[in-house]
Amino acid sequence: MKDPKIAHRYSKARIRIVDSEGKPVANKKVSFEQKTHEFLFGSGAFDAVPYCTAIDPTAISFFTDKKEIDKDFYKDRVDKWVNLFNYGTLPFYWGGYEPKEGDVQYISRMNAAKYLVERGKTLKGHPLCWHTACADWLMKYDNKTIMKKQLDRIYRDVSAFKGVIDKWDVINETCIMPIYDRYDNAITRICNEYGRLELIKMVFDAAHETNPDAQLLINDFNLSDEYAHIISVSLDKGTPIHAIGIQTHQHQGYKGMEWLESVLARFEKFGLPMHFTENTLVSGDIMPADIVDLNDYQVDEWPSTPEGEERQAREWKEMYVRLFEHPLVEAITGWDFADGMWLHAPSGVIREDNTVKPAYNVLYDLINNVWHTSETYETDAEGFVVVEGFRGAYEITCEGKAATYNLSKASKDGETVKL
Repeated sequence: MKDPKIAHRYSKARIRIVDSEGKPVANKKVSFEQKTHEFLFGSGAFDAVPYCTAIDPTAISFFTDKKEIDKDFYKDRVDKWVNLFNYGTLPFYWGGYEPKEGDVQYISRMNAAKYLVERGKTLKGHPLCWHTACADWLMKYDNKTIMKKQLDRIYRDVSAFKGVIDKWDVINETCIMPIYDRYDNAITRICNEYGRLELIKMVFDAAHETNPDAQLLINDFNLSDEYAHIISVSLDKGTPIHAIGIQTHQHQGYKGMEWLESVLARFEKFGLPMHFTENTLVSGDIMPADIVDLNDYQVDEWPSTPEGEERQAREWKEMYVRLFEHPLVEAITGWDFADGMWLHAPSGVIREDNTVKPAYNVLYDLINNVWHTSETYETDAEGFVVVEGFRGAYEITCEGKAATYNLSKASKDGETVKL
């Protein structure tokens, strides 16, 4: 029985099944098996970079401190990622992607991107403009030159990955960008020179001009009225923001449903898709509440615990279910796939040794069982059949022959599917 809370995730269509000669497949049983969701369930896919670098040693890995890469270890990790998610974020931090001017790490990113796309995954690049992890070599230039190089970087990278990566976090963390003072950086400089709103518009315009079909996101951890105001004014200026990125790094404890409802209420008013882009729930000790900047919490070890893992699984399930219910939410991205990544936190759904945690199994069950369609229908005398299920890609099979079909909001009655 269809859950009314998620009725907006379903579609229904009357389609016609024909054989290779175009004749109706009449009065036959056909199976209708979902292969992937329209909704984007994902996490950081950074591990695909070292794995694909190991496959192609000519590529320079994002993990530049690793002299040798254990291909089998990363294959096991990436396989587990592929089996769970349909959506991944790949790293394009300017300082790591172009550590020296002109030394662009294109091969490693493209190898990883193609590997995942060939397995039916949707990808997003992160980020095109950010004051943190920026390229140090920009600092030798004046602000006008930095601005030109920032825009040129967008033209270059969005163009180079067009058709492979068509989603981008265009600009990251603009609330803090003009006042960021932990260290001098080129992007805060131009943010203050040109103005935050003008910088936002310029980088979005450049990305949209380069790939008009791309989905472009603004992204922030500051989920206050200030962020909402920046979005509102930017939209009024004609900035092509297509989706709102929402970060919820909850290292200091799960914030709960009341807080989540307040976030949804603040940003749903724009009517734009909401992507929960960076989400962290830990399975170990909670970070102390007095830490203001999460990066200040520096520990050598941050172990996962059995009790913490059960807690993390419960929290992920509650958050997933609520976000899947909201009609404007299009994507949920857990930030770390494996423990021990950012801040050494036990923030993944697998452990550092690649064994799966309860959260992995909980999410797998939701995505592939609870929210999964597998039905058998029978065509009528003219080959027509009414299909209904969660929106996404399907395989339709009949007597050993198969075809693919995408069930979406745009699905029309009368479409023909050829086996």
